[in-house]
Amino acid sequence: MTRIMTAARSAMFWSLLPFVAVQGLRLRRTGPRLAGALGDTTGRVGSGRTLRLLAIGDSIIAGVGAGTLERALVGCTARALADALDVAVEWEAHGRSGATSAEVLTELIPAIDPRPADAIVVSVGVNDVTALSTIRAWRANLRALVAALHRHSPGAVIVVAGLPPLRVFPLIPEPLRRVIGLRGETLDAVSRELLRGHPGVFHATVSFDLREGSFCADGFHPSESSYIEFGQAMAACISENLPRQ
Repeated sequence: MTRIMTAARSAMFWSLLPFVAVQGLRLRRTGPRLAGALGDTTGRVGSGRTLRLLAIGDSIIAGVGAGTLERALVGCTARALADALDVAVEWEAHGRSGATSAEVLTELIPAIDPRPADAIVVSVGVNDVTALSTIRAWRANLRALVAALHRHSPGAVIVVAGLPPLRVFPLIPEPLRRVIGLRGETLDAVSRELLRGHPGVFHATVSFDLREGSFCADGFHPSESSYIEFGQAMAACISENLPRQ
């Protein structure tokens, strides 16, 4: 997406926002709040040589919608990687529900294990949409986040999950859904364009089918079955780009 197109879509979003502001405030006040997944924030799966997996970001990394982190994105990605590469995957998750890209950068990055990771999964962006972050701030924070992860793990494959298609999320009422969906698509396009210029960093598109069981009870986060598919997609992206040893 060119800067001109990004600016045009951003202007459209801000012009439509006043018409759905009341819906947004009501949803923020009355929407369900599910806790993150239970269980340890570290784990190990598989056998053989060890591959270290770090997952960092928002509620997707915190595992909202899953019973335990082993059944959330980090655990599903680790299991798929272990099966695909015939390795042991030692995983670590640092996620906070509601965290924006700026908060992940300032609050979660300092808490990660100092040992370098071989692969990193990042989930940010949805809360930047709901917090009404500007395009400039989103671009700057994402760039700084990737740079911080590179410094921590210079040889890691970094996979940044794209923003999900918010325009199909059951929890969000119309017409707010369309407006928020437009903003999500804009931030996702900015992310894809920015990450294209970073060696070892990859954007992974996130899709949700509107079928029964795709979402958990809140109509906003993935179900455990969706986490399995999500994890397989992340693992495939990592496997394809991991340096062969």
